[in-house]
Formats: sequence, structure tokens, C-alpha cells
Amino acid sequence: MVWTIIYTLKLEGLKVPVYGVDGEPIGESELPEIFSLMIRKDLIRRAFHSAFTARLQPKGRDPLAGKRTTARSWGVGHGMARVPRLPNGRAAFISFARGGHRAFPPRPDKRIHEEINRKEMAYAIASALAATAKPEFVRARGHIFSTENLPIVVDDGVEEGITKARDAREFLKKIGVWEDIERARRKTRIRAGRGKMRGRRYIEPRSVLFVLNSVSSGFALAVRNMPGVDVTTPNLLNILYLAPGGIPGRLTVYARSALEAIASKYKVVTL
Repeated sequence: MVWTIIYTLKLEGLKVPVYGVDGEPIGESELPEIFSLMIRKDLIRRAFHSAFTARLQPKGRDPLAGKRTTARSWGVGHGMARVPRLPNGRAAFISFARGGHRAFPPRPDKRIHEEINRKEMAYAIASALAATAKPEFVRARGHIFSTENLPIVVDDGVEEGITKARDAREFLKKIGVWEDIERARRKTRIRAGRGKMRGRRYIEPRSVLFVLNSVSSGFALAVRNMPGVDVTTPNLLNILYLAPGGIPGRLTVYARSALEAIASKYKVVTL
């Protein structure tokens, strides 16, 4: 599906260098007009909330939990409170008695998914894409980089030309994003609370996002286990990758063909 987004300002061509396998610029690439869109922080936060809550699994108690009992009220004349009781006199069935049901248990029919219109989600993703080209937004997220031009675009030959993690590390140092991966490694810490016992022991900050043509290419396999790194394709790109926590401006590396695929998916019309 191709999303058409109306833009009301006259756009100028934005060019960024394209890095080859050796980490040196081999040419220039003109960014699609989508990278000049206005950044809608409010829409990005709402879209993130919608995508994040869509992944939550509803949970709840059995509606009859604590109510499968023969407890009945004895009525008046016993000098006791008229609460449901078992034959031995113990109160049951009520929420404040031992063995009773919970007063306000979680309900499986509770609406936990924040819904959003499809066009709003498309505009939010486009706006988050535009934020990846703004150094002020990227720095505000806490990313560390030494390059002057954002976003970072690499040649398609990098995907198969680099297959080892050590070669990928040297390449990322040359294009100026390795410091951000080191930041994610330094700030990885043990989670506070019970979550550390439930399969989420560590909190790992997000670092570089790689938008490549394939998630199974040699370069994708070389970088996917680095601290805080995410690897995706233009078809799988979503707001959770582009704006973790609902905050736009993630440090992103695009393959040249992936950038063209994004441009063909999001059409910008200037008035």
C-alpha cells in the first residue's frame, strides 16, 4: 500500500553521502521529500502507544473465582454479622473474608489497546522517519555520533561485503556510530523489581537502527547482536523501531535501496 501525505511547503533537495564497504564516501544520495516533513511529536506518541498496547496480552481472573462455595447468610437472630457463612460459621463468598473473591480483580475483557486511524499511523511513521534526519532530535534522545550528515546511508554492497562482527565494528567506527553502541553497552543494567525473575532481567538502551534490504544478509547477521541494535526492512519498519518510548529521533542507518523503497511507499505531495 502506498500512503500519500500532503505537505504544504516547498521542499529543497537534501543530499547525504553514501558510504562504501571501506567506510569512505563513494557518492551522494538525495533524500526523499518525506524527510522534510514536520515532526509531529503528539502524533508519534499516540501511534507508539497504539502499537505498544497492541502487543499486550489480556489477562484476568475466572469470573467465578472465590464464588464456588456453599456459603449462605444465616439471617438474623444469631448475634453475628449477616454475611454468607459456611456450616462451621466461617465467613466466605465475600471479598473481605478468607477464601472469598478479590474485590477488583483484573478483567480479561478490559480494553487495553489504544486504537488509532490508519492514516494517522502512516503520518506518524513518516514524521518519525523525518526525525531521523534531524541531528537535534537524535541528540535529544541521547544518541552519540560523530558524523555531520543524518541519516546515514550505506551502499547496497555493504550488506554482503561485510559478514564478520569485527569487520562491522571497524566499519561502524569509520561512519561514526560505534560510540552509540558502546553507550548502550555501558548503560545496560539489571532491572529493579520482580521483572528480573520473569525473563526480563536486563534493561538495554536502544542504539542504532539498521534499515536494510534483508534481515538475513551478512551485514545484518554481523550487527544484530550488538548492544541496543535493531535490524529491519522497509516492509517491517514501524513506529516501535523509529521512536522507542514514543520519542522521535533514533539514530538510523539506511541501505540505499531500502531508502528508495521507503520513498516509493510514502508519497509526498507539495501544494
